[in-house]
Amino acid sequence: MRVAIYARVSTKDKGQDCDLQLRELRAYAAQRGWEIIGEYVDKGVSGSKDSRPQLDRLMLYAKQRKLDTILVWRLDRFGRSLKHLVTAIADLEAVGCAFVSLKDGFDLTTPSGRLMFQVVGAMCEFERNLIRERVKAGIANAKAKGRAVGRRRSYVDTAALAMMRSQGKTIRECADALGVSRSLVHKTLSFSASAVTENATLAAQQVLS
Repeated sequence: MRVAIYARVSTKDKGQDCDLQLRELRAYAAQRGWEIIGEYVDKGVSGSKDSRPQLDRLMLYAKQRKLDTILVWRLDRFGRSLKHLVTAIADLEAVGCAFVSLKDGFDLTTPSGRLMFQVVGAMCEFERNLIRERVKAGIANAKAKGRAVGRRRSYVDTAALAMMRSQGKTIRECADALGVSRSLVHKTLSFSASAVTENATLAAQQVLS
């Protein structure tokens, strides 16, 4: 069994380092006769961050089928949320890579561990469905009361935008002055340019005809 160890401590873990996690994980792997092919450590990285360099690297290797199992000290060292944890483990399962959390007794190399994961996944799906239903009910209730539903439309003063552009203002400066996003300024300018081109084409066709 080729196993990779993952450990993490954040800046909030006062007085902690990865050595404790690594020592216990190494001992556990030796006890089970597993070959440790790599240790991946994120130091001073918050668990809530979307990108964790060593974890990202580890997941890539797992998807390339370069290892059989990922071993972590605790689930909160690996997943930034329950949703992320379930999704990541499902991705590992899809490529035949097991997952073990030492302190939580979570072991997907065993039938009982796989059953536990299926139950957790089912509960997450159930929760997502409940949230969807609550959102739908809220939207229906708002519509019934005559309230506007959805994102408020942003408006761009095209005359003011044209004047600022003629004065050499950048897209960012225009967006800041108008209180809208740069992407909306780009879209407005593109639309205006298309409209001008279309009008010119129609005018030329009328002259020729």
